[in-house]
Amino acid sequence: MNSTVSVVRRCALASALLSAFAPAWAKDAATDLDQVVVTATRTAQTQDATLASVTVIDREDIERLQPGNLPDLLRGTLGLSIVNNGGPGKSTSLFLRGTESDHVLVLVDGIKLGSATSGGASLQDIPPEQVERIEIVRGPFSSLYGSEALGGVIQIFTRRPQGAFAPYASASVGSWSTLRGAVGVGGKGERGWYSVNAASEDTDGINACRGKPSPGGAGCFTNSPDRDGYRNLSLTAQGGYRFSDAWDAEARLFRAEGRNEYDGSTNNQTDSVQQVAGARLRYAPGERATLTLNLGRSSDLSDNYRNGVYSSTFNTRRQLGSLQGDVGLGGGLLSLGYDWQRDEIESSTRYAENRRINRGLFGQYQRDFGAHSLQASLRRDDDGQFGGQTTGSALWGWNFSEQLRLTASYGTAFKAPTFNELYFPGFGNAALKPEESRSFELGLRGEHAWGGWSLNAYESRVDELIAFDASIGLPGNIDRARIRGAEAAVDTTLAGWDLRASATWLDPRNDSRGSSRDKILPRRARESARFDADRRYGRFSLGSSVYVAGSRYDDLANTRRLDGYAATDLRVGWRFDDTWSLQLAANNVFNQRFETAAYYNQPGRNYLLTLRYRPAN
Repeated sequence: MNSTVSVVRRCALASALLSAFAPAWAKDAATDLDQVVVTATRTAQTQDATLASVTVIDREDIERLQPGNLPDLLRGTLGLSIVNNGGPGKSTSLFLRGTESDHVLVLVDGIKLGSATSGGASLQDIPPEQVERIEIVRGPFSSLYGSEALGGVIQIFTRRPQGAFAPYASASVGSWSTLRGAVGVGGKGERGWYSVNAASEDTDGINACRGKPSPGGAGCFTNSPDRDGYRNLSLTAQGGYRFSDAWDAEARLFRAEGRNEYDGSTNNQTDSVQQVAGARLRYAPGERATLTLNLGRSSDLSDNYRNGVYSSTFNTRRQLGSLQGDVGLGGGLLSLGYDWQRDEIESSTRYAENRRINRGLFGQYQRDFGAHSLQASLRRDDDGQFGGQTTGSALWGWNFSEQLRLTASYGTAFKAPTFNELYFPGFGNAALKPEESRSFELGLRGEHAWGGWSLNAYESRVDELIAFDASIGLPGNIDRARIRGAEAAVDTTLAGWDLRASATWLDPRNDSRGSSRDKILPRRARESARFDADRRYGRFSLGSSVYVAGSRYDDLANTRRLDGYAATDLRVGWRFDDTWSLQLAANNVFNQRFETAAYYNQPGRNYLLTLRYRPAN
């Protein structure tokens, strides 16, 4: 495996070659401050007004970056480390700010997505062609959302219409016999809007795993050097209508069906379904009062096979409801809400309990005091399995000049144990308590005529982490972690090039008693950075992304080290006219070999050629 230093030199050379196309200097460009986000407060506010650390990826970014899948799109985002088990469609885990992979709450159009048995969300099954925008909020947000939001919240919004009549279509061909297609239509009028979108993908994939069979097995515990394919078919349908100045409603459906082949000694194929359905009714009698009712249902369904023979089923179904009122009070905004969630498991494995209900009450107050801003929230959750849990947070901001803002925050969060941890036969422990955290953060950010930048430093302490307890032969609340980190980002326009750079430094330590104390938590890269450069030349566009990740460990004892790596992606586009465009993405152009999980291969050099049809609005 080539050293990271050598790779970085190559990446720097590639960036220099791209920059050579640029003229000496171009006019400054200001950062867009009008982006509206809702995830950080459960209310709408402009991105520059948020007190939390937020990243927004919109439809323009998605089409510019040409990602192969959703994890590729998220790769290199501040504070985010991604672990993939063998290429397209394979199981992918996200570690946000060093917390566990199930410490990130994932929402699709406001509805919670994920498996109540394993605790993870299958982001790899959501095609980028179905996504309008993504909001990533870093930090503890259980005081607004309840369980799982220790590291943060990722909310995915499916595609919305951009004009009175907005059809689009795309077709792609790429490495490993990859074929993709997408088509959609939407429109909006004076009172209503609608959108229907479909996408498909079929790829032969790569050899997912170079595992070692037993005895002494590792990785996937088998050696099966073949290509492991992936197929996905997805659909979204949604619409909304404003009945009057006070009343409006929306309804939406997202469904993705996948077939994933992989290497494994027990199972090697999964047929899966990810589905989210929801409806919203909103009453706003005036500018300073709103009442919103949300109802939804999400499903995470999987049938597993070994060489085509059925093996097992694990199905999760969630029913969700929320009622939230927002009212202007004392010069600020007061939000009060009630959340209800029912998880139900249907499986070929018999669980001691197969359903539970959680109820949550929360309140939040936001107000500006001159140059100062405050956001405070408190929540009480009552879970039918483990009882009550109280969380809270306070965020403060100070605009001490027109360009600079200082922020500080403190928050607590929790993560409810999964059904596997509680009830899986021979493994579960029904006496488990929730995992808990407390976090501090200090940030500074600036917005100038030439662009913007941000710096954030934080520390999180996580208690009652669930791990195997040898004294009882079951999982127990025995682990602790201490996580410190810093993040930096900057964007500007220089010599006609749109430039964006970000870097993350992370120190995630095991704080438990025993031989693993003070060891680095596994599968987290301690250093990572990303650099993007894009430019347009009339109807042509050029771009490059360089992602660098430091070394990481694959085990708690820090004995299995995974080398750092750097990956360089290049992209070019040509817009024939206002309707048609052609894009070519070349990824990992230096064919770097690396692993984010031991024994699981990652794609080498690959390409994707895409033809797009989208009339100008």
